[in-house]
Amino acid sequence: MDGPEATASREAPEPDLELMILSGEEVRSFALPAHGEITIGRGEQSLLRIDDPSVSRNHAILRVGKTLAIEDLGSANGTVVRSKAGGGSQSAETLNLRHLVQREAPLSVGDCVVFGTTSVVIRHRPVAAVLDLAETRTGVVVRDPAMRLVYEHASLAARSLLNVLIFGETGVGKELLAHAIHAHSRRAAGPFVSVNCAALTESLVESELFGYEKGAFTGAYQARAGLFEAASGGTVFLDEVGELAAGVQAKLLRAMEQRTVTRLGSNRERPIDVRFVAATNLELEAASVDGRFRQDLFFRLNGFSLSVPPLRERLQEIEPLAGIFVTTACRDVERSEPPVLSASVLEILCRHRWPGNVRELRNAIGRAVALCIGDVLLPEHLPPSILKAVETRHAPPAPEAPPGPVSSRGNGVATLSEAKDVLEKRRIVEALDQFAGNQTRAARFLGISRGTLLARIDAFGIPRPRRNDD
Repeated sequence: MDGPEATASREAPEPDLELMILSGEEVRSFALPAHGEITIGRGEQSLLRIDDPSVSRNHAILRVGKTLAIEDLGSANGTVVRSKAGGGSQSAETLNLRHLVQREAPLSVGDCVVFGTTSVVIRHRPVAAVLDLAETRTGVVVRDPAMRLVYEHASLAARSLLNVLIFGETGVGKELLAHAIHAHSRRAAGPFVSVNCAALTESLVESELFGYEKGAFTGAYQARAGLFEAASGGTVFLDEVGELAAGVQAKLLRAMEQRTVTRLGSNRERPIDVRFVAATNLELEAASVDGRFRQDLFFRLNGFSLSVPPLRERLQEIEPLAGIFVTTACRDVERSEPPVLSASVLEILCRHRWPGNVRELRNAIGRAVALCIGDVLLPEHLPPSILKAVETRHAPPAPEAPPGPVSSRGNGVATLSEAKDVLEKRRIVEALDQFAGNQTRAARFLGISRGTLLARIDAFGIPRPRRNDD
């Protein structure tokens, strides 16, 4: 199609809509185009493929344009449309459910479409807010002293000209912090260019980072600036920099030292004006010592280092973060009344170890909001893996074959009260060990006051840990 219609289609602004697909434990997104038809089904020819036996090979078509509509193609299980929750007077009992079989129905943002056992929610593409480094002492989320210190140091790093290296586990928010450093720096008016180092192969590094001239290789039909040139006057974020291949590390180091790049197919050096912020979940200093990462590149990147603690060490931040994610998830689906976090959900959130950190929490809350049709988030709305992990971790310990609780009466059989004391003492010792002697956090974890914890410590004859309640 080469006429005026094709031109209009190409020039139409991209919408900010996407599909959130919830299939079992999997949660993924699918960006919607400005116009077109999205075929949905289990077949390999479907644009949106859902590998679920309850989904037909050619299940439905989603039509995108000035309006949204879904058409069932005669699927075995039909297509169910559930109107968005939180619509004011609409209650869970009066939700508008439409069961489509070879019929079409209009859709709006926030609606949930069910294909077999897979749910698909239409939402706005999530946009991460930029952290305000100037509000570290009054921010609702930054409650942990270690995180407060990270933000204070990040504020200093933003004002400097040094390269920054951010350490932290996957999902703690390293890229969000990098965005904040850029936004509060003298380069804030320039671009912020993110490079996924884990996906950057040695064969692509020169063309992607340094650019190329027309005819430099097959398919190079026109000259193209690399990412370093495109970021001129701004910041380059090197995500997972520890994953760079050795050959790529050498090329990156040369560009950083000379502040120039040479495009493929050219002999002319081009100056670059960028600041580098890098992030890694590896012990990069140790890797530089044993030769897995170039030591000279490590020193070049590590002008200012920041270490973001994992979420499991910031328990007092879980509830406010969850509240923010509920609000954000509701805004994405245009849900007017955010559901309330139930006490049982909050307890589960605080007990989970969060191996995926803040990203895992955000995804879990987004999933829960999508599945919740009432006004309260309940445990069944959380991912089953989280419920199982919490249940397994906090299950009562299996009874040990001798030695077991011994009766104070000398007959070898413990009373119920004595057995309870043994279990309670064990739980207190485990909690103190888990929180490195921090009595306040151990008490909160056990669901008792600090005074009660101290009384039980004395009653059981547990050695008082060195005070570490900061």
